[in-house]
Amino acid sequence: MNVKLYVGISLLSAAHVLGTASAQENINPDKEQRKISPEVSADNRVTFRVFAPNAKQVQLVGNWMERVGPIGGKQLMIKDGKYWSYTSDPMASDLFLYNIDIDGAVVNDPLNVYQIRDVSNTFNYFLTGGEQASLYQVQDVPHGSLARRWYNSATLNMNRRLTIYTPPGYEQSKQRYPVLYLLHGMGGDEEAWPSLGRVSQILDNLIAQGKARPMIVVMPNGHVSNAAAPGESAKGQYPIEFATPDVGTGKMEESFQDVIAFVENNYRVKKEKSSRAIAGLSMGGSHTLFISSYLPNTFDYIGLFSAAFRMNQHASSPVFTNFDQNLLKQRDQGYKLYWIGMGKEDFLYKTGEEYRKKLDAINMKYTYRESEGGHTWANWRLYLTEFVPQLFNN
Repeated sequence: MNVKLYVGISLLSAAHVLGTASAQENINPDKEQRKISPEVSADNRVTFRVFAPNAKQVQLVGNWMERVGPIGGKQLMIKDGKYWSYTSDPMASDLFLYNIDIDGAVVNDPLNVYQIRDVSNTFNYFLTGGEQASLYQVQDVPHGSLARRWYNSATLNMNRRLTIYTPPGYEQSKQRYPVLYLLHGMGGDEEAWPSLGRVSQILDNLIAQGKARPMIVVMPNGHVSNAAAPGESAKGQYPIEFATPDVGTGKMEESFQDVIAFVENNYRVKKEKSSRAIAGLSMGGSHTLFISSYLPNTFDYIGLFSAAFRMNQHASSPVFTNFDQNLLKQRDQGYKLYWIGMGKEDFLYKTGEEYRKKLDAINMKYTYRESEGGHTWANWRLYLTEFVPQLFNN
């Protein structure tokens, strides 16, 4: 999605560049390996350290650095004895991803056990201090639950997996809850929003602060040619595609009622339009705008985060061919919030601008939020924290 740091290294080359490596079951490792990396200071300066005594050059590769081509920027680390280190300037309040480049081999930080997969790459991550990042931290508040569930899609004739968040107290309660359907971008799957998007932490914290209504959040897999995330289905361990063949075909939109039916048949949810919301990022934003117009009397709250528009001009699905008429029906049948967020540097900025002109031309009301930055998880997490408090309040 927003970060593509290309990783190519064998286990043998990793052992060579690091000089020494502790075995997994080494219960008495070299004390030198116990240094902290990354180490976040009170002013959000961050120090990174790596043990690489035989390396000639070590660089930090971070998603907050200025981009160089398709990858993140790099910052030279300084050698001090057997370690290399780098200390950043004060950083924003957020969650960040990084790798270490050791003589051209990009590896994860051996001193940081916290990792996230984004599409086909894995990264170390860390959180800085401050108000925004505090929403992404696990706080001492009541916690909801995350579950991976399988559902049958009759439209697609297959069983598929989704991730579902239930709010604190759901298991003990008898009440019914409103639902947010939250869609990922191209290259993602049902694990993207829970991991990179910090959904459970954000919802737990906003609910605890009284800023959001308790709700269920449903995160399906938007690539209908895959039943589940990589390695989690009978398809096995396969090369991960950023753009699967189903992208832009309309099959996700056409089959979305199967997701709604599963949720409403298996969870205590409110089933009226005023208790349903749908939002998505990038490709998921495209899914959101087409699903919400294709089912024009289904959702009262719609959120487009850095939304793409039509991704396949040749697809003949009715969600595309009848879009203008569907959009007018959606306008006429009404809704409570149509929320659009876009970064000033997003490569889809012009696409978003053209879509807003389309809405303006038919007098379809919306709320627009323009932020700094581009097509990034930093923006999508931010948008979620701003969108969720506006849901189900009327």
